[in-house]
Amino acid sequence: MIMQTPNAFDTPAALRQKIRGGRHTGTTAGCCPGFVQANLVILPIEHALEFMTFCIRNPKPCPLLDITDPGSPHPPTWLANDGADVRTDLPMYRVWQNGKLLKEADDVTDYWRDDFVVFFLGCSFSFEEALVKANLSVRHLEEGKNVPMYKTNIPCRPAGPFQGNMVVSMRPYRPEQLGRVSEVTSRMKAVHGGPIHTGDPAAIGIIDLGQPDYGDAVSIASDEVPVFFACGVTPQNVILDCRLPGIAITHAPGAMFVTDVLNDFLTQN
Repeated sequence: MIMQTPNAFDTPAALRQKIRGGRHTGTTAGCCPGFVQANLVILPIEHALEFMTFCIRNPKPCPLLDITDPGSPHPPTWLANDGADVRTDLPMYRVWQNGKLLKEADDVTDYWRDDFVVFFLGCSFSFEEALVKANLSVRHLEEGKNVPMYKTNIPCRPAGPFQGNMVVSMRPYRPEQLGRVSEVTSRMKAVHGGPIHTGDPAAIGIIDLGQPDYGDAVSIASDEVPVFFACGVTPQNVILDCRLPGIAITHAPGAMFVTDVLNDFLTQN
């Protein structure tokens, strides 16, 4: 996915309009600082209750913000109230059929069904503003890349057909910064919260940090250690692992729904 330089002066509504019109096609990392971004999972109603249960049982990778009424493509108004449309307002989607990736698309209107339920899950892009304010660099933003994401050997708690392992995102920091990183991110449980692992990637099943499963590799200095956070791409890995029957739609990794909600609203002091 091509990284575009975000306009810090864009409101979420303006960014969604750009995305809808094809004028922003890259990752949403760094876009609309101060506003909550959300992972998206769209499922037929037959799977909705079991997926909600999966989110409740796995709040770190799947922090549930809200869901839509069946068949509605419009987010709850507290998330976005300007006619936002989940079929068009993300830069890139993934369409799944029987647990396999069918295609990526920048508009999923043609796939929409009246029995779809949309799940909005918190995204770690939201706590990056807090890290920057705390003088803690965010490497993928500095390098103009998407965040690196990795499959792990950490099992999620299953619910119905939904079972599989967690995906994590990674940001490198120096050892003396780790306490502050944990303090800042742990306040924001609605967007994954604090780290789940620090240090040796092999301990959680990651073989090569230079080969992320999603996103882009970033540089790691010799005096830095990798810090791993639960990631909202986990449901996509689960859809693959459990070979979920039927159709499902998700965001493409790094291409989020940008809400009108301020990050401060979700911060726990």
